[in-house]
Amino acid sequence: MTNKRLVCVLVAVTCAVFLAAFATPAQAQQGSLRGRVIDQSGKPVADAEVTLDFVGDYTREYKAKTDSKGEWVKAGLPPGGGTWIITATKGDLSGKIKGVQVMIGQMIRTEDITISAGGGKGGANATDLSAAEVEKRNKRQKELEQMFTDANTSIDAGNFDDAIAKFTAMVAELPKCSACYSRMGDAQMKKAEGATDDEAKKASQAAAEQSYLKSIEIDPSKPEPYNALASLYNGQKKFDDAAKMSAKANELAGTSATGSSPEAVYNQGIIFWNQGKIQEAKAQFAKVIELDPKMAEAHYWYGMALVNEGKLPDAKKPFEEYLKLAPTGQYADTAKAMLAMIK
Repeated sequence: MTNKRLVCVLVAVTCAVFLAAFATPAQAQQGSLRGRVIDQSGKPVADAEVTLDFVGDYTREYKAKTDSKGEWVKAGLPPGGGTWIITATKGDLSGKIKGVQVMIGQMIRTEDITISAGGGKGGANATDLSAAEVEKRNKRQKELEQMFTDANTSIDAGNFDDAIAKFTAMVAELPKCSACYSRMGDAQMKKAEGATDDEAKKASQAAAEQSYLKSIEIDPSKPEPYNALASLYNGQKKFDDAAKMSAKANELAGTSATGSSPEAVYNQGIIFWNQGKIQEAKAQFAKVIELDPKMAEAHYWYGMALVNEGKLPDAKKPFEEYLKLAPTGQYADTAKAMLAMIK
């Protein structure tokens, strides 16, 4: 078979496959809170001072300030051991919410804090909690943290239904848990990959899409659900939607199309490939290999770009590297067939 004919055959075979791989994120041993301060008319309040006071088995205080949209964020908060009172003030206006909990490795969005001359109120009165109630809440906090850990373990073990059930239970109790929705989407996507029929696959993908969109609705500042949606839309050949999600993920990660996030750069490479921009795609896959040499799919697609250029001998190394990293991967059979032809 001639090089030209080989290129045409292989490109035709692989153009229908558009799945990206993502590593399970490590869970930090601290949590974060974010929220919004509004006035009595519902308008955001900029430059309000936000004080976070811990109520539990020790005393701790943190400060934050609202931006032009009335939003505030505080990371690095210790989970468990009690609850938080969050007070917002600006001039003579004030408001607070109480009984707020922090969870390990998660960004929890609180209810809005309304400031007024009399001082807003919300949530459970944490200062009046009995020792027994504090202990009860702490116990439930630890149970939820363990449930989150167990759900991630289930994903790693391939028990996707179990993971989905755990995350579903968590969001019922913690409806503002963006990380719960994002990881539930990951489990649903993994379930879709293993589906035995098209209807089941489509159902799991649709559920994953809704989970990622809900995660973004709760906390639009994290790039992970955007990256996941870019991968999902690539697989569904919704290339314009995929490009938008990839661009947003790059923006949030502080990168450009050739930035420093391997997953975002990989997604952009796939988008370029789908658009027929092979040279641009090749540059993206080369960048991924530089950033993360162990991302097997990047080696495969870099090899495919070389094949597309008719540089078959040069494609040997990336295909061999792919098989070394993913000997039973989704592209393994194609990579082996190509190596046999090249040799």
